[in-house]
Amino acid sequence: MRTAVLGATGFIGRALVPALAERHEVVAVSRSGNTPETRRVRARAADATNPTAVRRALEGVTVLYYLIHSLGSTNFEEVDRRAAQTVAREAARAEVSQIVYLGGLGDDASDLSPHLRSRAETATTLSAGDVPVTTLRAAIVVGRGSAGFETIVALVDRLPLMIAPKWVSMPTQPIALADVVGYLAGVAGHRETIGETFDLGGPEALTYREMIELIGRLRGHEPRIIEVPVLSPRLSSYWLHLVTPVRASVARPLVEGLRNPTLARDDRIRRLLPRTLTSFEEAARQALA
Repeated sequence: MRTAVLGATGFIGRALVPALAERHEVVAVSRSGNTPETRRVRARAADATNPTAVRRALEGVTVLYYLIHSLGSTNFEEVDRRAAQTVAREAARAEVSQIVYLGGLGDDASDLSPHLRSRAETATTLSAGDVPVTTLRAAIVVGRGSAGFETIVALVDRLPLMIAPKWVSMPTQPIALADVVGYLAGVAGHRETIGETFDLGGPEALTYREMIELIGRLRGHEPRIIEVPVLSPRLSSYWLHLVTPVRASVARPLVEGLRNPTLARDDRIRRLLPRTLTSFEEAARQALA
């Protein structure tokens, strides 16, 4: 079976491409087209808003993975909308059998942040096309290169004392990169997952404070956290920009999304694709190694 990964050079895509190549042919699609090629992997350069480029990349593809977003752009909502519309249309023309979309937990709340609203709109736009969509929704993915995880590590390493907003006590359900990749690869062509939406979560629910403290122990630090109720999303993003590698244009949409709990509400995916999930501590150890 031939699969295509849109966003092949991103954090998730870089891990997913070799996992898929163990069983399938893979077309690794990115703007740069810089994915290393192997016997089963072919790299293609394409902008997801360019119909002609997308059409060429999807020739002969059965399952399409949609892992792209424009977070960091000033108009990321509009760009993501056009990309989803283009891909949905060209996937139908290419007679793709299944689109797999990785979205975010918490995108069904009534007071969505622009980032989560855009992720939910992307799922809706893809599903409005003629190709059935399998949507997987995850909270923070733990691995080297994850913006959320790298931000936490940078905070631990650089700030022994943190004046933090209330979002540090918001519950979330982090999941290891290896588990996300396992689920993504597992739904390819899986009849019971086509047209369905599944929640992905690790084996434990934690607050951001608990994750910061645990990573602190792994790094040999004991960060102190003082919560304040007045740090706005805009100020939080500038604060993160000063002390972490994450740009304010990326940090602000992420921080705005932290006002909502991001917990898995159903475990159907665990019954369809059984696997032993990695704890947050073990996933963090592997990412820090």
